[in-house]
Amino acid sequence: MDYKQLAKANEDVCIKMRRDLHRIPELELDLPKTSKYIKDKLTEFEIDYKEYVNGNGISALIEGKNPGKCLAIRADMDALPITEETGLDFASEIDGQMHACGHDSHMAVALTALKIINENKDKLNGSVKFIFQPGEEIPGGAKPMIDEGVLENPKVDYIIGMHGGLLADVPHGKIAFKDNEMMASMDKFSIRINGHGGHGASPQATVDPIIVSAEVLLGLQKIISREINPVDSRVVSVCKINGGFTQNIIPDTVDMMGTARALSEDVRDTIEKRVEEISSGIANTYGGSAEVNYERFYPVLNNDPKFNSFVKNVVEEMFEDDIYEMDKPVMGAEDMAFFLQEVPGSFMFLSNLFQREDGKVYVNHNSKFDLDESLFYKGVAIFVATAFEFSKGGLDG
Repeated sequence: MDYKQLAKANEDVCIKMRRDLHRIPELELDLPKTSKYIKDKLTEFEIDYKEYVNGNGISALIEGKNPGKCLAIRADMDALPITEETGLDFASEIDGQMHACGHDSHMAVALTALKIINENKDKLNGSVKFIFQPGEEIPGGAKPMIDEGVLENPKVDYIIGMHGGLLADVPHGKIAFKDNEMMASMDKFSIRINGHGGHGASPQATVDPIIVSAEVLLGLQKIISREINPVDSRVVSVCKINGGFTQNIIPDTVDMMGTARALSEDVRDTIEKRVEEISSGIANTYGGSAEVNYERFYPVLNNDPKFNSFVKNVVEEMFEDDIYEMDKPVMGAEDMAFFLQEVPGSFMFLSNLFQREDGKVYVNHNSKFDLDESLFYKGVAIFVATAFEFSKGGLDG
């Protein structure tokens, strides 16, 4: 089979589906229009499906002519609370919501690959399970789908996924791979500093939570600079501080919020412990108190070296000049990590950010984010080729 040719032959189908989905961005775990679109396409392709997460997650199974192992292909579905400013003629039709992270293309690429594999299932051994997952952004939809059994019946042996348009420093058109740790864990913390407010002209009569929050902010950065081995990648970022309401009144409270990232569970544990200790310790020292809420969301994303190498070899057969080896992980996070905790697999990046005529490139989570649709076929070809080559037993041969 000529996987590239099959992908190119279905390029228009892929682009149309991406544009359809781009118009109807929805958030988190509530995706009624998006999930209906996916289900309607599966019905059109005459493929049965199962529903998860109150009908917002979907799986579809293609079974080959002979028994064999099961490969899963995962695509995320949700958008972001961003007002679109791309000027595209297929821009978002939902106010304040936008596909600004490429998930519209992930669905379209997976659906196109599904169509091709289904049309050629007489050449397939084993099965291919497509997983359309809501809520890749917080609160995360992978774990609920796993809990509801998406990796069972049949049991998934390996899984593959792809993210488009994520890394501006990867050369355009390249496919980026990395063994083992590829993306960081992601946690969220919120801290309320409780003080005792009063008049700004008499600070001695107050416990100023603004001053305390400043000390806490600096103290948290010392976790990174002084408490963790410098060779261990980690991030603690306070991204929101809110306190006070006018120029001459010291408030009673200040609220802080931030994110923590790490590439190992040990470092993650240290950060969680020290955020609590430092916040409470500094607040108590100044006569106040701290309420800390630390929430763990996504684990470290780990690619299985054996399967990653298999997929990379498959890709190299088609796009030998487009393999990009990442020398270090990124500190972004992805709840694909939950799937990779359960079964070995491979997650990769397709560098397909849209290159504007003025030379500007807008990365994900930007209101002007867009993708180069001419590269979607690469994602389709990779999924299709991996499915059929995997079904030949080449991984274990």
